[in-house]
Amino acid sequence: MSTINLQPIGVVHSLSNDTMKVPLQGDSAVIELLPEYEGALERIEENSHVWILSWFNEARRDVLTRAPTRVNPNAPSYGVFALRTPARPNPIALTLVALDRIEGKSLYVSGLDALDGTSVLDIKPYFEQDIVFSPRTSKIVASTREMRKAFMEKEAIRHHRENCADMRLAVRMALIAEERFGKLNDDEILVEVDGSNCLGDVLQGITRARLANPPRFMFRHSAGVKKSTWIKGNKSVCMELRDKADLAVSEDLSDEVLLRIETITN
Repeated sequence: MSTINLQPIGVVHSLSNDTMKVPLQGDSAVIELLPEYEGALERIEENSHVWILSWFNEARRDVLTRAPTRVNPNAPSYGVFALRTPARPNPIALTLVALDRIEGKSLYVSGLDALDGTSVLDIKPYFEQDIVFSPRTSKIVASTREMRKAFMEKEAIRHHRENCADMRLAVRMALIAEERFGKLNDDEILVEVDGSNCLGDVLQGITRARLANPPRFMFRHSAGVKKSTWIKGNKSVCMELRDKADLAVSEDLSDEVLLRIETITN
């Protein structure tokens, strides 16, 4: 096979300088292009998100299997082509980031999981056709609630585009449901939501539940109720915001203080 030569187009400037401490959800960073490539940015500001391809030069290239232990210490091993691990024969990283702003030949982004000084190989806009709303993926569940919450909030913000009180309530409900049913992108889990458009929007985004093929999602708008019901097989869990619960301080409240939770097994 012929040799492939790659030339960096820019470099990452970030606060991350330790591979084991890079946030799994990514962080804010600046991508500085080489001057000769600045013209390639024309009209890129029309995009809210872009794909960043970079070269993880510190990653191992001599292994074919890895376990995602940073996400879950008890996770099994996978082939590196079945994971997003940096370790792989050619350590090309692919990251979807939010494009916050552009200043000259510098792109200010959020959600980039790269070390300071990482070489950037390419930038591609995120297209509508990139989405698979309800994909089938490996079941890798983070070992701590804090990490699962961070992952869910990232998904919720990307889908809902607003960090509102009902978004945070929806994430709390989804966390509880995941602890009881496992992976929420499961064709056997039915989700019924009564409440605001925001609550329904976020829960549909997190669960990837469709109205058909198979039908998994039902939404009823209500001005006075905030409730979700989760059903799998003969088990159902209903969660409803308590009348006097204050969403403004919801992060400080336990699940039981914030919500009335009822589990039914038929």
